[in-house]
Amino acid sequence: MQRRLGFLSLGHYQDVPWSRTRTAADALTQAIEIASGAEQIGFDGAWIRVHHYQRQFSSPWALLSAMAARTERIELGTAVVDMRYENPLLMAELAAAADLISGGRLQLGLSRGSQEPPHGDRSPSGSCLPRGSTRGKWRRSTHAASATPSPES
Repeated sequence: MQRRLGFLSLGHYQDVPWSRTRTAADALTQAIEIASGAEQIGFDGAWIRVHHYQRQFSSPWALLSAMAARTERIELGTAVVDMRYENPLLMAELAAAADLISGGRLQLGLSRGSQEPPHGDRSPSGSCLPRGSTRGKWRRSTHAASATPSPES
């Protein structure tokens, strides 16, 4: 059995004297360099965590696209995207573009959410979407993002 090795980057940054990652630009640039270096030494996967409203990666699509442009073989993906904070159609379009740039190496980790309420929401359900609506919205969004335009459009 062949083992595969990947890594997960949280993308933390903080402007304090001991930090080597003081800004969001530092975190993004370092993640691209780490993915490129990891591929060179034989890693198989580079995963990023998406976390809004904190000093971490919050918009993975440009980062994953940049990582894809600097690598050739390594699998790229999101550890988890909390769909409570995402527009499904926009996310599907951005993820599809990142997947095209990567040559099909993008892997998505998605979540409906957690038991805690989303940022700024006091609802106890922990999800902005009504039960049962997520799957249908996701299917419609991914179909729309991958649909071939008609010659008339």
